[in-house]
This record gives sequence, C-alpha cells and structure tokens, in this order.
Amino acid sequence: MSSAPSLAHQLLRRKPVDQLRAEAAEGVDGQPLRRTLGVWHLTMISVGATLGTGILVVLGTAVPLAGPAVWISFVIAGVAALLSALSYAEMAGAVPTSGSSYSYTYATMGEGIAWVCGWCLVLEYAVSVAAVAVGASEYVDETLRVFGLHLPTVLSAPPGDGGFVNLPAAALVVIAMLVLLPGAKESAWVNTLMVLVKIALLVFFVVVAFSAFRAGNFEPLAPMGAAGVSAAASRLFFSYIGFDAASTAGEEAKDPRRDLPRAIIGSIALITALYILVAVAAIGARSWTSFSADEASLVRIVVDVTGQPVVALVFSIGAVVAIASVVLTVLYGQTRILVSMARDGLVPKVFGRVSPRTSTPIANTLIVGIVVTIVSALVPLGELADATSIGTLIAFALVNISVIVLRRTQPDLDRSYRVPFFPVVPVLGVLFCLFLAVTLGAGTWIAFGIWMVAGAVLYLAYGRRHSTLA
Repeated sequence: MSSAPSLAHQLLRRKPVDQLRAEAAEGVDGQPLRRTLGVWHLTMISVGATLGTGILVVLGTAVPLAGPAVWISFVIAGVAALLSALSYAEMAGAVPTSGSSYSYTYATMGEGIAWVCGWCLVLEYAVSVAAVAVGASEYVDETLRVFGLHLPTVLSAPPGDGGFVNLPAAALVVIAMLVLLPGAKESAWVNTLMVLVKIALLVFFVVVAFSAFRAGNFEPLAPMGAAGVSAAASRLFFSYIGFDAASTAGEEAKDPRRDLPRAIIGSIALITALYILVAVAAIGARSWTSFSADEASLVRIVVDVTGQPVVALVFSIGAVVAIASVVLTVLYGQTRILVSMARDGLVPKVFGRVSPRTSTPIANTLIVGIVVTIVSALVPLGELADATSIGTLIAFALVNISVIVLRRTQPDLDRSYRVPFFPVVPVLGVLFCLFLAVTLGAGTWIAFGIWMVAGAVLYLAYGRRHSTLA
C-alpha cells in the first residue's frame, strides 16, 4: 500500500484537462447535468448575473466616493473585467466544466491554488447573492410608498443598519432557490424574460434622465481626486462579476467550446456600455452630492423628473425583477461550482448529487439557498459588496495566470478561442485586478484573511483526506 502524499506534493498536483472533460461528460456517480443551454441562454445568464447590480444597488454608494467621475470608475472596472473576460473565454473553450476558474486553476496550478480559487468563488457568489438581495429591499419599499405604505425598519434592515431582519432580501433568495430546483432550462427561460425587462427598464431610465440633463452637474469632475475614482472602481467591480456565471454552465451548454467564449465576451461589452450610459444620465439629471447609499437612487431621479408616482411604481417593480435576475443566476453559479468541488472530493459529496428526475443538484441548491437567505437577512450591504469584490479580484487574477500557464505547458491543446495579444492581455488583467484589490479597505482585507484561514482549516480537515485526485 502506497503512503499518503506529502502536503506539498498534494497541493501542487494538477488535474489533467482530458480528465476534467471526461468527468464533465460522465457526471457525478454516472448522473451528468443535462445539456440544454444554447448561446442565447448562456449570454442571458451572463447578463442576468451582472446587469443591474452596479446601477440599481451599488451606484448610490459609489457616487459619494468618485463624484461625477463615477462613469470613469465604471470604465476602469469595465476594462479590468474585459481583460479577465478574454482570459475566461479562452479557458472556458479549453476546459468546459461547471467549475469555472476553480477547474481552470486545478488544471494549471494544482490542488492548493484550486482550493484557494474555489474558496474565493464561494465568497464571491454566495456573498454577492446576499448583497444584491439586500439592495432589493430599497426598491420593494419604493413600490409600497406609491400606495402610502412603508416597510418598518425592523423588517427591512439587518441588525447592523438599525433593524432586526431584512425580510424582502430573504424572500427574494428563497424565490430564486425555488425557481432553480426544476431544471437549468426552465430557470434559464425565467431569467431571459427578467433580463429583457431590466434592459427595457434601463433604456427607459436613460430617456427620462437625459430629458433633465445638466452639463453643470459634472463640475468638478473628480472632487475626491484620483483616489476617490479608484476606490469607487474597486467597489463597482462588484457589478461585473456576473459574466463568469456563464462559465459555470459549461456542463449544461449544448456546445460549450463554441458558445461560452461568445457569451462571455458579448455580455461584458453590452453590460459595460449600459453601465456607463446610465451613470452619465444619472449624474446629468441629479447633483452628485444628493446620492446616498440609503435610497434607491434611480427611482428618486425618475420621480423627480416625471413627478408621476405611477412611473415610480412601474420602475420599482421592474428594478425588483432586475435584481431578482441577478440573484437567480449568481445562485445558480454558486451551486454548479460546488458540484465540481464535490466531484473532486474537496467538499462533501452531498453538494455533487444530481437528481435523476430534474438533472439538477437539489440538495446543493437547498443548502446554499438557506445559508444565503440567512446572510442576506442579517448582514449590511456595504460589507457584503466589498467582501465580494476581493474574492472576485483574486479569482479573476488566477484565471489570467491560468491562461499563461496553460499556453506554456500545453501549447498544442485544442482551444476554441485564444486571447488576443498574448501575453499582454492576461498580464494586464492580473495587474488591474491587483490594483483594484489594493484600493479596498483594511477591514475588507482583514475579513478576507479570516475567510482564507477558515478555508485552509477546512481543506486540511476534510479536502486533503477526501481528494479524489489522490
């Protein structure tokens, strides 16, 4: 009987790309996920997980940091996201599995880095779902105000914000969890409908806001200086995490090697353009000093410009639908990453069990949904957004490095898409991610350090002993 490998050897073991592809086809215990998603569905998953978050939820917290230059912050965050999106596109075409960047790093840098990346993804996805759901409560309250009603703070804010529980946020996560249970195709169609609603909503806002546009609102452009613009960009990077949700659908895509790169690149281009357009319209219609993290900024602008409460009602309902789309697709991505980690033995097998009837990980979805529901009900938005950003930035940096490593170690590997201007693009992607990560506050880094220590303990206590690659 061979002895157990040393910790150093185990951390450096790589999982062959051919094995990853074979396991994706075979599934967990012979039960694969069902391939039902085309390029349209994949693009809508990517857009659904991204579009709306930064504008509808985080914009109010970013404008006080950057001032009128918040649109520049969106450009910076968008460029950083695009550089990483190109790397994601290459890796998704080469390693089309549900594991996303976790699987990419497993194939290129070994089990240790893969675990770090997977643990960052758990932070990125689960916490971002909670953060977006928390922001939704503001729009639920705006809807009720049209009827002269108001959510009491005790039921619409977590303990850290003066309340007891954020009931709308918890309810939104529960609804998303229930929509995911029947199957990927069914939930994809629900998501597609919601995405079309929120694109129409943002176009409507731009038309209304530009009717009250004042160029003087952009002076001074950057009252907090370059530091404020970069700090806002770091927070707004949270708004771009969705595009990688498409890569978590690698085992449910009909033709992942062709369609995933198209969906990822197309969605990030559309999202960045819409974010910048809405940010410019919002600042043009309202002085930057009047933006606040405590209100639904876009609804306030629509009400101020039109003076029609019924317009606010329609907009608020549309905003809740838009946010629900983000919650649905990001929650989907979280469950699929855990499927891959369970298949590798790094997390308990219950997360990898796929129902023969629905071809979905039902137990996984229920567990993740319940945990996220509790977090969204009890933790404030600002802390959630920053924690999500740092997990995202680390994962994106690792994907950029994975592209470089895989090009060196397997130059002849069949790739359906190649990053242009290699290695300049992935190197810039790493540098942008590190720059944005450094600008996050010390408190965020401390929380991230605690999270990673907890992950190391979990790996040593469970993952190392159950790793299937051994």
